[in-house]
Amino acid sequence: MLRFAVRAGLIALVAMPTSALAWGRTGHAVVAEIARGYLTPKAAAAVDALLASDPDVLTERDLGSRASWADAYRRDHRETSEWHFADVELDHPDLAEACFGFPASATPASAGPAKDCVVGRLDAFERELSDPRTDAAERLLAFKFVLHFVGDLHQPLHAADNQDKGGNCVPLALGGSRTVNLHSYWDGVVVDALGPDAKTIAASLSAKITPSQRKAWEKGDARSWAMESFAVAKSTAYAVGSAPGCSNDKAPVALPEGYAERANAAAALQLQKAGVRLALELNRAFN
Repeated sequence: MLRFAVRAGLIALVAMPTSALAWGRTGHAVVAEIARGYLTPKAAAAVDALLASDPDVLTERDLGSRASWADAYRRDHRETSEWHFADVELDHPDLAEACFGFPASATPASAGPAKDCVVGRLDAFERELSDPRTDAAERLLAFKFVLHFVGDLHQPLHAADNQDKGGNCVPLALGGSRTVNLHSYWDGVVVDALGPDAKTIAASLSAKITPSQRKAWEKGDARSWAMESFAVAKSTAYAVGSAPGCSNDKAPVALPEGYAERANAAAALQLQKAGVRLALELNRAFN
């Protein structure tokens, strides 16, 4: 199975706005802002207390910014690189294989193991966050990792692979000289299409979530949510028709007719689910 250490949506754009660099910063902020609207008063107070107590300068200290903290932390902590995704292969979907057999978590959870996937790490940090006996500094780390990993889990190309480094080896032609790889397209382009900024996008998406949808989305766990994201990757993200594998001479793939609209709709739904499920995780931890 091919692995890729840097899965934060490294983008290869020509003549594209830098805002496209953001489920990077914008997408993760959207998830956090949606989640805030579903927090219980007790959970909201606990979240605000953690944010206020955190001196870390890697990101701003508001909830939306802290949702990208784990990406910033990874730059100097490469041992956390593989925690952000699960390379479930399209041709033989095996979550356990993608997750290194679900290894036992170290104590504290921030100690690893390095060979783990987003599913195992989310579960480990959620357990720590829910345990009031967890050391205060470790609980703060757990909070920031949970905040980020729920978002990662819902980016379809963080839960799927076609021997192409999660779409990083698939160049797309966007017209003229503009190109972007498939992974980065889903990290940023689909999110930017939903609105001018994270708060606006979150407000719009939150307003469309029905009580019945929220109830349905709160079912399941990290494993089932990962396979749900995999299904979106297989049916929608990889519908560009790219061949498996990586090579330096791949010609950019033109987007099929209607692909952008389907991708935008799928991304919006994934962001909504992630927001609801992040709130679920935080409410469980703090209530």
